[in-house]
Parts: sequence; C-alpha cells; structure tokens
Amino acid sequence: MGKFKAIVVPEKGQPAALGEFDESSLMDGDVTVAVEYSTVNYKDGLAITGKAPVVRRFPMIPGIDFAGKVESSSHPDFKAGDSVVLNGWGTGETHLGAYGAKSRVKGDWLVKLPEGMTSREAMAVGTAGYTAMLCVIALEKYGVKPADGPIVVTGAAGGVGSVAIAVLSKLGYQVAASTGRASEADYLKSLGASEIIDRAELSNPAKPLAKERFAGGIDSVGSHTLANVLSMTKYGGAVAACGLAAGMDLPASVAPFILRGVSLLGVDSVMCPKPRRQEAWKRLASDLDRKKLEAMTTEIPLEGVFELAPKILAGQVRGRTVVKIG
Repeated sequence: MGKFKAIVVPEKGQPAALGEFDESSLMDGDVTVAVEYSTVNYKDGLAITGKAPVVRRFPMIPGIDFAGKVESSSHPDFKAGDSVVLNGWGTGETHLGAYGAKSRVKGDWLVKLPEGMTSREAMAVGTAGYTAMLCVIALEKYGVKPADGPIVVTGAAGGVGSVAIAVLSKLGYQVAASTGRASEADYLKSLGASEIIDRAELSNPAKPLAKERFAGGIDSVGSHTLANVLSMTKYGGAVAACGLAAGMDLPASVAPFILRGVSLLGVDSVMCPKPRRQEAWKRLASDLDRKKLEAMTTEIPLEGVFELAPKILAGQVRGRTVVKIG
C-alpha cells in the first residue's frame, strides 16, 4: 500500500485540491484499477467548483468515469492487465472516483474495452459520448430511420452533441446541429452536421405545436429547448433526452404526444444496466469515426481540471477533453 496523486474534496463546503491519497483508504470493491485517463463532464464541473451538491460523501475523489488497466481482481470476469472503462454508478459522488491514479470498484460496474480501442480513446468518448450512443440506440430501437428526415442535436458543440453528430452522420442521418456558438459552425459541419440552427430559435417559450421539422432529436439541454424540439418533431417521431444544462423543467404541453404521436425517450447513463452499456461501447467501436473523435479531443493534465471545470459549466468547452491520470 502507498500514496498516489489525486484531486480530493476533503469536507463539505471545502474546495477540491490536488494532493496525495492513501491507497489503504480506497473503498470496498473486487477490482482495483490503475487509472490511465479520465475526462471532464458537466457533473464533474459541478463537483470541482462546488456549485451543486454532487459530492455526497467525504473525503471524495471526484470524476465520474475512467479508463485503465486492472491491477488486481477477485471478480470472475476480470483479470490483471484487462483494459476496462467505467461510467457512472455513483463514482465521484458516493464512491471514490476517477481523478486519482487508482480506483477500487465493483467489477459489475466495469466494461471491457472493445478490441482495438485505447484507454485514451475511451475517455475521448467518455460518459458524454457513451450517453450519446445510448441516445442513438434509443432512436433506432424506436424506429427512427435516416429516410424519415433530419435529427436535431442540441448543445451540439458539447461532448454529447459532438459525438452524437459524428455517429448519426456515419449512420446516414441528416443532422441539424443547434448551438449558441456561431463560431463553431465549421467544426460542427466537419463532424457531419448538414444544418446549423441558432440556439435562440429553440430557447424561447415553445408553442404547443410548431411546424414539423425533425424526425427526431437528441437533447442534452432540457427546459424550453426540449419543449421546442418536441413541438417541432414530425408525426410519429421521437426525442431522446439525456441532459438538463438549461434546467430540469419541461414547460411543454401534451399536444405533441397526443396529436402527433411523438415520444419522449428518457436516457440514463449512470445506472444503465450492463448489457446496454456493453452494446453501446461495441457500437462506439464500430460506428464512431476515430479521426473525427481525435479531431474533437484535447488533452490536459490532472491539474488542468481546475481551470476547465468552470468553463464546462459556462458552455465554453468544445467537444471532448481527456485528462491524463497515470
């Protein structure tokens, strides 16, 4: 047993700081992982800045996802040397998380990395990209096809949006990207967006029904944006909702649901059952263009998390960021 570098929130109300953590204080679990990479999600930004009570146990190592190699295991599915990824399950909130060189977790929380995918690529995908894939799968299983019309992606320049656009375009869908950053138009088109929509078009109070524009949508924003997307979805379409960057309210009417047969598909990534996680990671390995993934990704050291956290809350981060841990 020894000490390793980690970001730690020591007590409620105290700021996160980079220091050393004693390996003997790791929590119970049947797999110990040498963490290689993590990333910065919206929830991580909240934990680091303390702007919301995300952390519910102290001391806490934040970070809700990681990729690395198994160091030791008593779980039947994993052995030393296996490359694994973890997303959610309360890590960084109630269970010591990813912003440290080691993590001990339940093996049932882990997924083996698809063959040919590196730990860095896995965290370039991260929880945001894995959630985007869950949304794409939800639309597919509902029956939304490329021939049905465009799919709108809100929060398009963020992590969920960037991966969603890249995957949807590779699968043959026409993608309308909604963003508040007009300067990112070329970036979004490089990922596969065929239309750029100003966020302002979707951020005002929604009509009960608006002109039918989209066969479906992937929304990470919530509030008025989601209400507008629902009101603009074509008859029989569906919207996969996975985020609440603009709020958790939904100021909409039942009109899209009962007059157009529109469906709202809730997508959760935190407690998602393992078989669906495995399906999502398998699909990411085959349906996400690695060159586009690399183009949307930047890398920072562990201490860079402190500077990035407030930026991700302010919507100032483009694409994906990987955090080099080990």
